[in-house]
Amino acid sequence: MEKAQQDLKENLVMMKSILCGSEQHQPQPELVAQISERTYRSDVMVDIVVNLSLVNLEGRNDFAQVFLALLKREAKGRLPTIEYLTTTENIIVSLVEGYESPDIALFCGKLLRECIQYEPLANIIFEDNQFFKFFEYVEMSNSEIASDAFATFKDLLTRHRTVCSEFLSDNFDRVFQAYNRLLESENCLLRCQSLKLLAELFGQQAYITVMMSYVGKPENLQLIMNNLRAENLSLQFEAFNVFKFFVGNPNKTKPVLDIFLKNQENLVDFLSTFQNDRSDDEQFHYEKIFLIEQIKELSG
Repeated sequence: MEKAQQDLKENLVMMKSILCGSEQHQPQPELVAQISERTYRSDVMVDIVVNLSLVNLEGRNDFAQVFLALLKREAKGRLPTIEYLTTTENIIVSLVEGYESPDIALFCGKLLRECIQYEPLANIIFEDNQFFKFFEYVEMSNSEIASDAFATFKDLLTRHRTVCSEFLSDNFDRVFQAYNRLLESENCLLRCQSLKLLAELFGQQAYITVMMSYVGKPENLQLIMNNLRAENLSLQFEAFNVFKFFVGNPNKTKPVLDIFLKNQENLVDFLSTFQNDRSDDEQFHYEKIFLIEQIKELSG
């Protein structure tokens, strides 16, 4: 194993030198093209990614530099490594599943977020149903890994809006059944992050169809109202930013409207004193007044 580690390091250092150059020498395009094509043909990237847990820390750092140099490589207006990775999907899948191995989870997360910048690679995660694994990863007991997984989860949902909104629409029930569990998590930070991300998505035009579907369901309104009444002030505030989409929807479904009418007086009283000490936030103040007026005007 020691010899294998040393051989790998020597080869990675050589590859890094050719692909990245040095302070004294710029990369030579012909050599870069040759070693890149040999890398693709040999599937050496697959071998290393699948066996990352066997590679020592120094080797992983060298591999990361080689991987990123290849990832960003352009040739005649093409991105050859992106094309290669889309036909070798097990590399992306292995990086996702790296979150299940504590020793390589953060390393895989770093490479994965670099890959997600490219729509075809992000799309692999959606099309291969790898996306749903993140609902488990963000709740891992290791807080550092869970936080890293949430950063990747957020990137997946926000970076390529058209692809993501289509995926959310096509898989609406399954996605939001899992997402709502995050909004009920005992982990207060995860609930806050999830509410904040939901409000961010709903505020973008690309997700308007998804937003309208979500705010049309009475069980979702009940869930957000429960978070409005949470003891934690940050939770309350993030829930408020989602709640306003339910109130502002001009085409409320009857079940949602019935909940508003049933709780109309209580909601007006509740919002009248809701986080009144947030006096330095004028936008919040005006939004709250607007919501109160909107709720008052509701009728069957």
